[in-house]
Parts: sequence; structure tokens; C-alpha cells
Amino acid sequence: MIDVLGSRSQLVACGRLNVAEGEFPVRLLAIYQGLQAVIQEHQPLEAAVEETFINRSNAQSALVLGQARGAAICALAVAGLPVAEYAAPQVKLAIAGSGRAEKEQIQHMVKILLKTQVRLAADAADALAVALTHAHVRQTQQRTGTTLLRQWGRR
Repeated sequence: MIDVLGSRSQLVACGRLNVAEGEFPVRLLAIYQGLQAVIQEHQPLEAAVEETFINRSNAQSALVLGQARGAAICALAVAGLPVAEYAAPQVKLAIAGSGRAEKEQIQHMVKILLKTQVRLAADAADALAVALTHAHVRQTQQRTGTTLLRQWGRR
């Protein structure tokens, strides 16, 4: 979670929900309830999520990830938060300047952009990168009155 003050972004919080235990429906519920608790604690104004990457060689993993993502998006929707979505290459391009940036590059750039020395796990850095991407896109939209989505290859 970040706070955006003008052109500066500041780290508010980051972490992960531990949902490794229990049957799959119980884990989905844990995602939903855990995210509700985070929303209640921090009162964000909006949210951004990464689009699911579809790996044709492992459709089962993509399906499970999609269901987990759905539980998270439902928690955001119930809270009344607008939700933006970004593809991984868009995030990598916005944060590191290359749509093919490696995880380590993303971690490094997130720390620089947020001016933090906090040790970030790869998944936390990825989530913060999505938040930073959304902040940059939103600021550009506010300044120009246009959207970047078509320029990024979306329909």
C-alpha cells in the first residue's frame, strides 16, 4: 500500500496473507477476510491488481490463481473501491523501463521509487510495483485527461 503526495509516493504498508492451511474454499475465504481487514485498517481510496498471466502449460495453476484473485477483487468491490488492472509487462515497463525486467530489477526500482530501505519480498515488491504503476497512470490521466490503456496495446 502506498500514499501518493503530488509526484511522490510513500510506502504505507506491505505484507502477505498466510493462506497455506486448510481446504481451498477456506483459503479463499481467508484471502477475502484478510484483505477486508487490511482495507478496514488502512482505508484506501482505490486499488490496483495485476492481471492473471495464463500459462498454457499449467492451466490448473492459472485457474487456482484466478480464483484467489477473484476472492481479492470481491473484497475490494465490497469495500466500494475502484479497481484498476495492469498486465505484468505494463508494470515492468512503468517501473523498470522494460516490459521484460527481472524480479530483482523490479525490487530494486520499487525501493528507489519509494525511497525505502525496507527489505521487500519479491511478491511484496510486485504488489507495490502495481500500486506505483497505477499511481503513475492516474497522475498522467489527471494531467492530460487521456487514458494510457490503448497505447499499451489494450482494446
